[in-house]
Amino acid sequence: MPTRTPTVARKAAARKTPVTAKKAAAAKKSAARPATACRGLSLHLGLNSVSPQHYDGWSGDLQACESDARDMAAIATAQGLKPTVLLTRQARRTAVVAALRKAAKALKGGDLFVLSFSGHGGQVPDVTGEETDKQDETWCLYDCQLIDDELYLELARFAAGVRILVLSDSCHSGTVVRAGPVPGQPGRRTRMLPPAIARRTYQAHQAFYDGVQRDVAKAAAAQGVTDPDAVLASLGTASTRLTQIAGPLQPAIVLISGCQDNQTSLDGEHNGLFTENLLRVWKSGRFEGDHRLFHAKIRAGMPASQSPRLYVLGKTAAFLKQRPFTL
Repeated sequence: MPTRTPTVARKAAARKTPVTAKKAAAAKKSAARPATACRGLSLHLGLNSVSPQHYDGWSGDLQACESDARDMAAIATAQGLKPTVLLTRQARRTAVVAALRKAAKALKGGDLFVLSFSGHGGQVPDVTGEETDKQDETWCLYDCQLIDDELYLELARFAAGVRILVLSDSCHSGTVVRAGPVPGQPGRRTRMLPPAIARRTYQAHQAFYDGVQRDVAKAAAAQGVTDPDAVLASLGTASTRLTQIAGPLQPAIVLISGCQDNQTSLDGEHNGLFTENLLRVWKSGRFEGDHRLFHAKIRAGMPASQSPRLYVLGKTAAFLKQRPFTL
């Protein structure tokens, strides 16, 4: 029987095993990739104004919110996250909700999602609660307000074990304060939807906002999600009580807000006061410490009139001990 030359034999082997060779190469590439590598995504919202058509002729002009969003996205990029940035007119309800749901679908347990908001905060009457004077807090998106219940429900869509860091540089206050220049703070404006504008905006779109709240309540009940207002009423620092209240929530959420519920957040020339201090503490990535220390150091640099708060939702014990923005 004739024998094959080495060259012919190699060619024959290559013809017979192309699939095997490809599988071997793919297996080698997969082995080189860390099995425990976490994925990180982020969403950054910065609104220097809102649509007068929805907000009773009020545009709510601010100066530093878009810069805040860009600076937060820069941190995310430096930390290995893939950011999405929506500025002013881009930050509409449909775009924001779509971005949140896209991230929720993509991320798995152990992954990280960072959400930052810089803009006006407001309130609408709560039509699903037991108290007639109850208020729901909102983020003022360009074309309408995003109610806190909605945001909570969207975050509840994330898979078990996903770590979520929310940074909100806005007002969440029921105090009647003019949204104008702040005495003794040149160049600073409050990031609060004026109560009169909030009231007229709600009255003009009451069917929409009431309908949203009822839809969210039904969806939350179907998913077995705890009422977010019941959780928020007890928030302050991490505790066993909070973990029990928010037990059904699968992701771990750490929220650092720009001020207390009865305070306002200040705008600035380049950054809001909260974001300005956050960047100072972060030191371009040189900060060493966990979320509690991060919050404490930010708060230490703020005036008594604006004291950032730390909120937690879900099982956050391990997440709180980690360095912020870390995959």
